[in-house]
Amino acid sequence: MPDDAKMPFLAHLEELRKRLIVCFSVIGIAFILTFNFRTTFLQLLQRPLTTDVTMGRQFPFIGFRHKEAIAKLTALGPAETLWTHFKVAFIAGLFVALPVVLYQLWKFIEPGLLPKERRFALPFVILSTICFFAGAAFCFFIVLPLALQFLLTFDPSIQQMPRFSEYVDFTLKFLLAFGVIFELPLAMTIAARLGLVTPQFLARNRKYAILVNFIIAAILTPTPDIFNQSLMALPLCLLYEVGILAARLTARRAKPAEG
Repeated sequence: MPDDAKMPFLAHLEELRKRLIVCFSVIGIAFILTFNFRTTFLQLLQRPLTTDVTMGRQFPFIGFRHKEAIAKLTALGPAETLWTHFKVAFIAGLFVALPVVLYQLWKFIEPGLLPKERRFALPFVILSTICFFAGAAFCFFIVLPLALQFLLTFDPSIQQMPRFSEYVDFTLKFLLAFGVIFELPLAMTIAARLGLVTPQFLARNRKYAILVNFIIAAILTPTPDIFNQSLMALPLCLLYEVGILAARLTARRAKPAEG
């Protein structure tokens, strides 16, 4: 009996080791590939630092626009640029390897699911990847420009020259955080599908969810100001409502199958 009791746990550890090896191997290969395009990724990350400037003051009938940087990045350490390039390539590799990582995650939890639940592997991987990239895109095109515009122009009398590494850390943390929080509706849908929660329970505890969302935003946001925390908390609250709607649709579809 002791041996029989230990075997399942050891088997789970062995399975976890195999899945982690696959994940790290794929991330390593993706890192090598993305390292060749690190300069392109860094140029993209600096795009939120620019703002549209209209020449309408001098030529209002032309409406010509050009990009103007609101701050200039600086590097203070001899190895700062090199280390930042490695960091950007690693995060880009993580983005590329995300579908494989999600698939390995599903395969690890699959033995604990019912046979009818195991067929959701492909939808889970596809939807999780779409949600993550949608969150990163929302952050890149909407949240980051607003956050940087607020932080770097808060005091116009001060010339802003952010450190290269700090700026990259700031943007990467924002991108990863929004990629994760955009998984919330899918996580709520899966939980409702598995019977862990009900749409009524989620709706009834909406006020507590709002409080938790602001706490999560305060933890994940790289800066302590309420403006940037709200930029994350408000989408979280909206995503929670989307999750409730998705959970209700899932529950309605699940009833005929059960009958």
